[in-house]
Amino acid sequence: MSSGDFSNQSVQNLGYLLKRAQQSLRTKIDLELRATEITLPQYAVLSTVAISPGISNADLAKAAFVTPQTMQGIISTLEKRNFLIRSKDPQHGRRLMTQLTNEGKTAMEAAQIEIIKVEKMMLNAIADRDIEFATQTLLKCIENLTTEK
Repeated sequence: MSSGDFSNQSVQNLGYLLKRAQQSLRTKIDLELRATEITLPQYAVLSTVAISPGISNADLAKAAFVTPQTMQGIISTLEKRNFLIRSKDPQHGRRLMTQLTNEGKTAMEAAQIEIIKVEKMMLNAIADRDIEFATQTLLKCIENLTTEK
């Protein structure tokens, strides 16, 4: 389907509905994460560091959808809570390597359980084929918006 196949109203509604879905998901996740005392950006940092130990602050900021300045505050908070440790990179004198502690792994896993519950709630009564179609459609939307043409 080409962009000419959509009315202006349907395109406007789709963007609005995407934002509403994202905001509803974020609100529900934030609510459920309160019990874990982890915020969604903190979870994003912990899970990203678990996958990519030593990742840069700039890349962590991108993964958590926050500014580099905000990321510095998040990392500082997670260090104080002993969820992360940072040490000098032996190959790059000024660069700090960020790693997950056992406490950080436990906190991340507790948050992950809550996030999965919310995602299951969101997808309740939606057929697998519809979820796959929506996933592929959203990936194509992202590609359309991030690829230079």
